Amino acid sequence: MKLLQVSFLASLACAKEFFRENFSDGDKWTSRWVQSKHKSDYGALDLSAGTIYAEGDEALGLRTPNDAKFYAMSSRFEPFNNEGQDLVIQYSVKHDQKIDCGGGYVKIFPKDLEQEEMHGESDYHIMFGPDICGYSTKKVHVIFNYEGKNHLIKEDIKCKDDEYTHVYTLHVKPDNTYEVFIDGASAKAGSLEEHWDMLKPKKIKDPEAKKPEDWVDDAKIDDPEDTKPSDWDDEPEYVADPDAEKPEDWDDEMDGEWEAPMINNPEFKGEWSAKQIDNPDYKGPWVHPEIDNPEYKEDKSLYSFKDISVIGLDLWQVKAGSVFDNFVISDDIQAALKEAKQIVEDRVEAEKKMKEELDAAKKAEEPEEDDDEEDVDDEDFEDFDEDEFDGHDEL
Repeated sequence: MKLLQVSFLASLACAKEFFRENFSDGDKWTSRWVQSKHKSDYGALDLSAGTIYAEGDEALGLRTPNDAKFYAMSSRFEPFNNEGQDLVIQYSVKHDQKIDCGGGYVKIFPKDLEQEEMHGESDYHIMFGPDICGYSTKKVHVIFNYEGKNHLIKEDIKCKDDEYTHVYTLHVKPDNTYEVFIDGASAKAGSLEEHWDMLKPKKIKDPEAKKPEDWVDDAKIDDPEDTKPSDWDDEPEYVADPDAEKPEDWDDEMDGEWEAPMINNPEFKGEWSAKQIDNPDYKGPWVHPEIDNPEYKEDKSLYSFKDISVIGLDLWQVKAGSVFDNFVISDDIQAALKEAKQIVEDRVEAEKKMKEELDAAKKAEEPEEDDDEEDVDDEDFEDFDEDEFDGHDEL
């Protein structure tokens, strides 16, 4: 037991924390975070707890205060590279405005980033976090820059889309694997090589291989013993309607000779085809053989980035109000996950309680319906044209 305790304390002593920001020192955060001036109309992030928060909780975060704006702000720390060690990126985000379309992710930049010129095309190492737009896009982005090109994860990771605080954690490991956590629980894990297209594939289809000309891939064939009945084509496709009657006001001189309308003939059998039987020569689908890709080159340092030095918020939001907090970059996944679970435990239930109280207060302020109000007659809508009504549901 003592040996385990010593080992645990030693691991804590070896753990490294490269960046931490929880905005606990008032306005001093403005000296650590730099607003981009690349565009004059960027939104200016402010410090706020949001509209739904734990009562008595003084924890504040960077908030997007203005609708339909781009935001670009970053904070610098001492450069490091994660060669041979774990990389953990973690932060919390709360969309208590009930976000309809906008980003909630962070970017990790190299040291040569000019913070006042940061914009959407600035080179970055990693982009990580949730992105929401309408009903179709509700996912966690994980993008790595490899050899100058950004590569998006091929796996689908669903993000949280409610109005409460959630903690997102990315763990990149020196064995070229990764794991994404949401609120301290694993959401996706796997291989960097398999879940991204950063490297050329290990195998490719053999360019010399071709399907043999005599390959039979038809599972069924016409029964050679089956023949078309001699009376198959005796019935026409259409016949005169036997139930049709000549209208009383039909005038043969004026309207011409009356003819009953044509209808589908229930006796018509259509085009004949032989019944299908199993093909005795069927070999199954042909599979193109693969060979080792001569262009494939293993890279055991896919996980590694040099000069990690800036974390930034570079995003667009239609409906603003997201609050970002609890930024941590370290090499200690266990400490990060413990903190993530504690944040959710401390905040979410209290936030739900406050939302219920706010909703109840809002409902109480709504005017009661007047029972004596004149009923709307259906005749009021007789002239209503649905085609002229241009209504649009909110995303």
